[in-house]
Formats: sequence, C-alpha cells, structure tokens
Amino acid sequence: MLKLKRRLSTEKMAIKYTTIKKKLKIEVDNKTDSGLAHLTHYFQNHKNGTSQFFKSGAKEYLVEQHEKLNIVGDPDFQYYFPIKWDVPFPPPENPKFKFIDLFAGIGGIRLAYQNLGGKCVFTSEWNSYSKKTYEANFGEVPFGDITKISENEIPDHDILLAGFPCQPFSIAGVSKKNALGRKHGFLDETQGTLFFDIARIIKHKKPTAFMLENVKNLVSHDKGKTFIVITETLKELGYSIHYKVLDGKHFVPQHRERIIIVGFREEISKGKENFIFPKLPEPNIKFKEILESNPDNKYTLSNHLWKYLQDYSAKHKAKGNGFGFGMTDLEGISRTMSARYHKDGAEILIPQNGKGPRRLTPRESARLQGFPDSFLIPVSDTQAYRQFGNSVVVPLMQAVGKNVVKEVLSINELRKSKITIYG
Repeated sequence: MLKLKRRLSTEKMAIKYTTIKKKLKIEVDNKTDSGLAHLTHYFQNHKNGTSQFFKSGAKEYLVEQHEKLNIVGDPDFQYYFPIKWDVPFPPPENPKFKFIDLFAGIGGIRLAYQNLGGKCVFTSEWNSYSKKTYEANFGEVPFGDITKISENEIPDHDILLAGFPCQPFSIAGVSKKNALGRKHGFLDETQGTLFFDIARIIKHKKPTAFMLENVKNLVSHDKGKTFIVITETLKELGYSIHYKVLDGKHFVPQHRERIIIVGFREEISKGKENFIFPKLPEPNIKFKEILESNPDNKYTLSNHLWKYLQDYSAKHKAKGNGFGFGMTDLEGISRTMSARYHKDGAEILIPQNGKGPRRLTPRESARLQGFPDSFLIPVSDTQAYRQFGNSVVVPLMQAVGKNVVKEVLSINELRKSKITIYG
C-alpha cells in the first residue's frame, strides 16, 4: 500500500509535456534551431548515459527561453522533472535496446522499432514540416541537416536506422579489387552524398547492426554502380550484409516495393548471425477497408482537373505510353503513393457513385502506410501528402525489425556473458 501511495504521489507530481510546451512556447517551424532539439532530446534521455550529449545545449536553450519569455523561477531542470509524456507515442520506460533515427521523416521507422521495445537516443531530419509532425507524435524535435552534425555528437547505440535518398556515385576507373586495397576504399567514393553521412557515423560509432531502407530501383540505379558502392562500403566498414526487396502489400492495400539492407558488425557476430528476412503474410486487406466513411467534398477532383487527367491519359495511350491516372479497385490494392500525390492525386484515385473520383484524405494516406489512427497530423493536407508519400509501411518495417532486434539482443547477451566470464 505504501509503495502504491508513493507511486501515485510521484505521478501527481509529474508535469505533462504539453504543459511544458505551453510554458516554454515550444513551436516547430522553419526557424527552429538545434536548441529545441537539444532540450527535447535531453528531456527524453536525462536518466540514461546519453544525456551528456544534450545537456549543455538544453541548458543554454532553457536559459534563453526563460529570459525571452520572462518566466518566473530559475531555469533549472529540476523544475521540469519528472515528465508525463502525454504524446501518442511516448518513450518506453524499460527499453531493451537503443537506436538512432536518421533521415527520420515523420518517424515511421522509429515507430516500428519503438513498438519493438527500443529507445531512440538521437534523431535527424532537415524538413521543418516533418519535424513538426515528428514532435507532435513523439515529443522530440529532430536535429537538422545530418551533413552538418559531427559523428562525435551522436550517442552510442545498438542499431542505426535510416531511409536515405538515392544518389549516384562516381566510381570511374575504380575496380572492386583496387578499391578494397586502398587506404579508405569505397568510403572515398561516397563523399558528397548523403549515404556518406550514414557511412561515417557507422565507422565512428560501430553499432551492432543497422537497417537501411530505400526505393527498389536502388539496385539498378546508375547501372548498378550505386548499389555496388553502398554494399562494398558497408562490407569495408566491417559488416556482413543482407538485403531484399519487400512489398508493403502484405500489410497494407498498397503495392510498394522497397529494398531493405540489414548489416551486423562482424567483429561481434563473426558473420554467424542467424538473421533472415521474415516470411510475409498473405495480402488480405482490401483498399476499401482504409477509407473514411464521410470524406469532405474538397477531396473530390474538380471537373477541370478530372477532364485534364482523362485527356492526358488518352494522349499518352495513343502514343503507346503507360502514363495516366490510377483508378483504384476498391476490392484490391492501390498503386504506390508518392510525395507528388498532393499535386493531383492521379496515381491513386477513388471512384465515387454519381460524381467524379476523389483523392485520398490525409488520414487515409496514413492508413495506407500502416500508421495507426492515433498518429497526429498537425500539418496542411499538402504537407501531409508529401510526408506520407515519402514515408514507409510501418508494419513492414516492424516485421523486419523484429528479426533484427532478436539477433541484436542475442548478440548483446552473448557479449555480456563473455564479459562476465573473462572480465
């Protein structure tokens, strides 16, 4: 009974994150700097060893806000703890592993790994609108441009996660044999690309594992050269590589193929990890199941736009091209949703009785990527379409992540036992 009273007393004393947001006027926009990222990262990590990476920046930001807003009381962290995380996806209380979230977008991969018991200790995303959505759901503001963040500023972690943009590399005159024989090898060839930032962080932090997500065409991009450089760089950094193209249609009613690259540090796993990609369930969700019952009429295409799309399709069909709109089979699955969906919704149109077709609503777009309805959408429709079009199929990431985490926990447990025996 005494323990229960103490626990209840502690809970009563906890300050809601939304209360802190209001007090400090925490708002994410295109003027948001790293101070807010430091503060929210410190708030979420003040009890673990990663707090040292954020405390100084967080303290500086807190002092600035107190002075700017004329807040009564000392700018001391003790007045802000403990925090009750009244956000849709709060940090886990007893995490099993740590991960970082690079090129984070709105947090689709984070959500998957957080569902598996992981604690995110660092996140980076350059787009201010995505940061706004991320903070609304996780209570943490991502740091900005990863190219300007030193690897020394990133905490240790078990798993590195990243859905990075696809860019070409220049490997003219560099054979695999020669590259592997050079001092820096393939890592040199990634200079100036965003993949280089992933590679330099892996090289410095040496996580047990990583999972990278990209478009299916990464394998054939630039006649296969891009994928060669990526895989050889990762091997050169000391990781055994596993990769596979997987389709989100096994979890959501959308044809969405993505390549997933998973790696394990050979120094630890000795290349003997038991990782395999999961066997995916048979697709059984129909497109109509993700639709809202009474969508606003504003999502119905105007007569002018609908005529334009039909004329455009007919013109290209006459030329033998496949360009055109996609009228979705309500009993089947849709085409791949892209970031351009906000322009006209052409790739995924929804038929309606007695009038022209409509586009997806933002909530339907979220469902099409496997986000739960509790996921907040605090941005305009245009930004929401861009965000979900750029995001991942969350349950697919979680299915792969389950096997990655299982292996990482096994490796970590083995390391602990060796330390106990030989330490």
